[in-house]
Amino acid sequence: MADHYDVVIVGGGMVGLTAACALGNSDLRVAVLEAAEIETHWPESDIGLRVSAITHASRNIFDAVGAWQSMVERRLTAYSDMHVWDANGDGQIHFDSTEVGAPTLGYIIENRIIQAALYEQAQRLANVDVLCGRRWQQWFDCGGELHLRLDDGQTLRTRLLVGADGARSPVRERAGIKTQGWGYDQSAVMAIVQTEQPHQHTCWQRFLDHGPLAFLPMHDNHSCVVWSTSPEEAKTLLADDDEGFRLKLGQAFDHTLGAITRVGPRGAFPLRLQHTLDYVKERIALIGDAAHAIHPLAGQGVNLGTLDAAALAETILDAHARGRDIGLLTTLRKYERSRKGQNIAMMLSMDGFKRVFGNQTAPLQWARNTGLKLTDHLPPVKHLLMEYAMGERNDLPKLATPQLTT
Repeated sequence: MADHYDVVIVGGGMVGLTAACALGNSDLRVAVLEAAEIETHWPESDIGLRVSAITHASRNIFDAVGAWQSMVERRLTAYSDMHVWDANGDGQIHFDSTEVGAPTLGYIIENRIIQAALYEQAQRLANVDVLCGRRWQQWFDCGGELHLRLDDGQTLRTRLLVGADGARSPVRERAGIKTQGWGYDQSAVMAIVQTEQPHQHTCWQRFLDHGPLAFLPMHDNHSCVVWSTSPEEAKTLLADDDEGFRLKLGQAFDHTLGAITRVGPRGAFPLRLQHTLDYVKERIALIGDAAHAIHPLAGQGVNLGTLDAAALAETILDAHARGRDIGLLTTLRKYERSRKGQNIAMMLSMDGFKRVFGNQTAPLQWARNTGLKLTDHLPPVKHLLMEYAMGERNDLPKLATPQLTT
C-alpha cells in the first residue's frame, strides 16, 4: 500500500521544515523525510557550534509560520551593530541599526534551535507528517505523480518532490540537475569562545590575508567564531590545544575584545560556491543549499534558503487555490523566476567581496581601504547596504514581509 501526499520534502533541516510549516493549515498533505532523529532537548550549558545570522525577513517567516516564539524562549541574541575592518590598512565601516530606525540588524541563533522550533511546529500541523529516521532509496515517474520507495519498504506517492537535502543533494543528483561552481581553497574553522570584554551585541569581522575572521555575539558573552582560512592552517588550528588556539585567535582578532578567556569545541568545513542550472523540473523543486551554496562571509546562506521555502510555498498554495497541478513545470517556473536572480546576485556579490579582500596586492589594498572609509561616510550607501543585510530590499515572498510580524 502507498501513502499519498501532495508534497514530499526530503530534508528536515531548517529550510525543509520552513517549507513544511509554510504549507501548514492548508488542505495539502505534506510529508518531510529526515534521515536523522531531530534533537529538541539538550543541557542548558551546551552550546551548538553551528549558528546562523538571521535577517528580519527570515524572522518574519518564522513568525508567520508559528515558530519564532519558541526560538525566543529557547535562546537567541539580537545584534544591533556590525563592525568591519581590514587588517592590512586603516579602512573600516560601522553599521548601526539606529541609523535606519530599527532596533536590531538581525539575530544570532543556534541552528539546532531553529530546527527544533520548526520541527515542533510542524508536529502541531494536522496536514504535515515528519518522518524521522527514514530515507528514500529510489523513485519512479508514474505519470502525474512520483512513487518514492523508502528504506523500510514503504512507498510514498506525491505530485511534487522538494529537495531540501543540502549541498550534496541526492534528490538533485537523481533528478539529473547539473551544478556549476568552484571551491575557494578555504575552510571555515568554528568555535564558541568567551572574551575578556563584552561583545556589545555587535558582529565583528576582520579581513585577514587568508580570509575573514568573524565574532558573532551570543548569550552570556559567548561569541561564535567563524575563521575562514587556508585548509592547511585550518588543520593546524583544529590540532592546537586550547591555549595555543586561544593565543592565535586573540592575535588574529587584534585583541579587539581583550583576551580570549575560554575556548569550547572546534570544527571546520570546506568553503565553495555552487549553483544549480535549474531549480525545478517536472515534479521536482530544489530549495536552500540543494540549489545554491554561498561563501559565509555575510551569513546569508540560511536566509536565502528560508526565502526559497517561503516563495515555493507561495507558488504551491497559489496554484492549488487556482485548481492547477502543483507539480507541473509551468507551475514551478514561477518559483524559480522569483528566486534565481536574487540568489545569483547575492552569491556573486559575496564572491566579489571574497576576491577583493583576499587579494593582497598593494593597489587593491589601497582601493578597498579607501572604499571602506568612503562608504562609512556616505549614509545613503550605508543605509542601502544595511537594508539588504536585513533582508528588506528584495522582492520578498508574502511570508517575509514585515506586516506579518507580531
